[in-house]
Order: sequence, then structure tokens, then C-alpha cells
Amino acid sequence: MSELPLDQVRTLLAVVDEGTFDAAAAVLHVTPSAVSQRVKALEQRTGRVLLLRTKPVRPTESGQVLVRLARQVGLLERDAHAELGLSGTGRATRLPVAVNADSLASWFLPVLSRVPAEPPVCFELRREDEGHTAALLREGTVMAAVTSSPEPVPGCSVRHLGRMRYLPVAHPEFAARHLAGPLEDVLPEAPVVVFDRLDDIQDGFVRRITGGRRGASADRHWIPTSEGYADAVAAGLGWGMVPEAQAVPLLRAGRVTRFAP
Repeated sequence: MSELPLDQVRTLLAVVDEGTFDAAAAVLHVTPSAVSQRVKALEQRTGRVLLLRTKPVRPTESGQVLVRLARQVGLLERDAHAELGLSGTGRATRLPVAVNADSLASWFLPVLSRVPAEPPVCFELRREDEGHTAALLREGTVMAAVTSSPEPVPGCSVRHLGRMRYLPVAHPEFAARHLAGPLEDVLPEAPVVVFDRLDDIQDGFVRRITGGRRGASADRHWIPTSEGYADAVAAGLGWGMVPEAQAVPLLRAGRVTRFAP
């Protein structure tokens, strides 16, 4: 395959980021026809369909490879401008990052505050379950991801960030009412608080307790915010696996009790 024209690759990225050819044309200050011609030329050059013409448009598997390339080239250009002392475009680089809600509510934002002010960067955070953030990286939707997967996405590297511990806790009155008795018997029947339909932490914990025989109760409350989740458990709606950083203050205040190791 011949060399990939960077203007065509950047155009593909603009279409994916903006969602339509018209919106990409406005960002690139060209006509929608010019955007369409660049994308078609890139598809002809690669011999592959790169975009699904839906609303919004979506990259194909081949398109995801080139979108990821375009993002990486943009970051390399920004770094080169900084090292050479060039002013660049004068606009901040947009850096999309996928991060799970519990990290976002605890340690992640203080880390972002430590990023150097020069060259300027604007973060676009995409909240996603830690088991699925790598998929956004694979699609080229984001440039970095906090993930539970140790396997690197092609073109990326993996760094160990640490561990996030989750504690099984419940309101003391809830525990006395629903969790009195052998855990393998009572826990699968007790109402549970779950973050969203991708959240498998509670079911996984119950499967460990029951030797894989059962998961968490079907009586579950869906609370899709990290702070709201901890508050729901502390309010006695159900038991839940709460991040240690959020659980410890609740334990000290007597608002929840830890009912299992």
C-alpha cells in the first residue's frame, strides 16, 4: 500500500469526531464535498470501507485503525512543536480519555491537575465501565483508557496504575434484616445496589461466596453515579461493593457495616 496522505487521515478523524460530513467540513473549513472526496480517496487508497454512513457515522474496523493513527500523529506533532519551541496552532490539543466512574469520583481528577500547562491540553472524558474502556481505545474513540484489562490494544502500551479495592458493605439495619445467617444462603436473596447493566462486581462477589452456584439477587437498584451508588447503600436500599476510598468514611461514621471479608 502506498503512503497514507495525512490530510485524508485527519479528515477521516474529523468526520468520526463530529459525527457527520457537514460538521467535519465546518471544523476543517472546507466544503462537505471536499470532505467526502478525501474520505473516498482514502478508501480507494486502502482498498477498504472506512466509514459506516450512519447518523452519526461510525468507523469500520479498518477505519478504527486509521482513526487511532490520526490521534497518535496529532499528539506526536504537538510534542514536536513543544520541543522545537514553535507556537503551533495556538489551540489546545483535545485528548479523549475513557475512565470508569469510581476512578473519576476518587483519584483521577487530581492526576489530571498535574499535567503541565504547556503545551495546552483539553481533556474529553468518556465514562465507561473499566471492563469496556479498552473497546473505546480499540475503536479509536479515545487516546487513553483506565481499564481492568492487562492486554494492550494494538498500537498502545499498558502501564500498571495500582489497585482499587471494593468492600462489601450495607446499612447496619439492612444487614441485620437481610444478612443474618450463612452468607452463601442469605446474600443471593438480599436486595442489591448495582451501578449499571455492565456492572458485574456484585454478581462476581456472590459467585465467590456460593462457589459459583448463584449470583446476586434479581431484586436490584440501578444507581449509575459513583457518589449516588455509595449514598444508596448507606441509605439502606441494598448491599453493595463500595470503593474503599468511599467506604472507609461511611464505616467510620457508622453509616454502613462491612459484613464479609
